[in-house]
Amino acid sequence: MSGPATTGPGGGTDVAAFIRTHLPLREVPGLPGIRLHLATPASRLGRLAAETGSDAPPYWAYLWGGGLALAHHIRAHPDTLAGRRVLDFGAGSGLVGIVAAQAGAARVFAAERDPNGRAALTLNAAANGITVELQEIGPGADAPPVDLVLAGDVFYAPEIAARSLALLTLWQNAGIEVLIGDPFRRDLPLERLRLIAEYEAADFGSGRALTRSGVFRLEPGPS
Repeated sequence: MSGPATTGPGGGTDVAAFIRTHLPLREVPGLPGIRLHLATPASRLGRLAAETGSDAPPYWAYLWGGGLALAHHIRAHPDTLAGRRVLDFGAGSGLVGIVAAQAGAARVFAAERDPNGRAALTLNAAANGITVELQEIGPGADAPPVDLVLAGDVFYAPEIAARSLALLTLWQNAGIEVLIGDPFRRDLPLERLRLIAEYEAADFGSGRALTRSGVFRLEPGPS
């Protein structure tokens, strides 16, 4: 039986309290020391969406192959971002930004469009003793104040893939390095990417099965 709705000071849903109650902190497999609020069959995410009026799928509540690949790559190669300003683009749970901060990034920003996801990301960062700064990113946005963009799982549908590539290309042309993590999905623009590492990781929707996921460097494209 469902309990009473969790409300905030203004009478609306207290998203942070809901996440703490219904999405327990769990250690990320293969990444010792990282704990995230992750969904379980009893998490009632449909109820959270209804109470907050969100029509965005709760992708932030799950682990994705591309993000896991980037996280493993950062841990294996902390020199990739030591002392650099980093943006976790399409951050979801905030996993990639959290690992980047732990690996020595000078400053970590995170861009996540779903308000519920931003609440989860903030909780996850705090649970791991990390500070991550939320960054608002709109279509055609100016380059963020960073040296490196880490983009995990942003090519999962044609329209999303096209928008992501256009924005990442814009930023790359402004002098920002872009690394992408993805389990070789259909809409991944391989013609613009150079594979630099591969990892085995469970992907969203694959259950416990491990999936081949790559870390790619975005190569120069049209301005």
